[in-house]
Amino acid sequence: MPPAARTLEIDTQHGPARAHLHDVAEPRAALVLGHGAGGGIAAPDLVAATRAAVSAGVSVVLVEQPYRLAGRRSPAPAVQLDAAWLDVVASLRSGQLGDLPLVTGGRSSGARVACRTAAEAGAVAVLCLAFPLVPPGRREAVSRLPELDGVRVPVLVVQGERDPFGMPRGSKTRKVVRVGGDHSLKSDLATLGTAVRDWLVSLTWATTES
Repeated sequence: MPPAARTLEIDTQHGPARAHLHDVAEPRAALVLGHGAGGGIAAPDLVAATRAAVSAGVSVVLVEQPYRLAGRRSPAPAVQLDAAWLDVVASLRSGQLGDLPLVTGGRSSGARVACRTAAEAGAVAVLCLAFPLVPPGRREAVSRLPELDGVRVPVLVVQGERDPFGMPRGSKTRKVVRVGGDHSLKSDLATLGTAVRDWLVSLTWATTES
């Protein structure tokens, strides 16, 4: 599990969400992360990313969506996920996180939410763990690449080399780090942690100097 956290319940228009705050002294930025569609905040890659961010002097908030608190495993529709996420971010920015530079992100479904809402949330960057590019076994499905391409701030994607959802391509503003393993990313958490830490340090230094 991540380091000890403070826990808050935050009301959203689709029910209460829960935020787990991992504070650092004199944070340079804040990282807010969402979970995957059927999983929770204890996913190994989220734990590793939290530890890496804390070691880089970045406070972390892990967010549980309202459908999870209501005991449902199936995710809510995208429009509800996005609205609840933005409600949580707004509450955190008006209170616990203040005016810290904000990086948003998540694993799988949570990464998609962060991409779709990056501009409205005021994110300075987006972290995507195991971005689900195309559903496996559904060649006719529409790629989610436009969600990544629509982000106008720096993006880090950490993707398993054998992820059945595919491998996003990099770009001028999007760094893609390949790690061993599949969609869970748990086979190479050390590489994941190093990539997240180094990327966050570069972002927060750039923010501090600007």
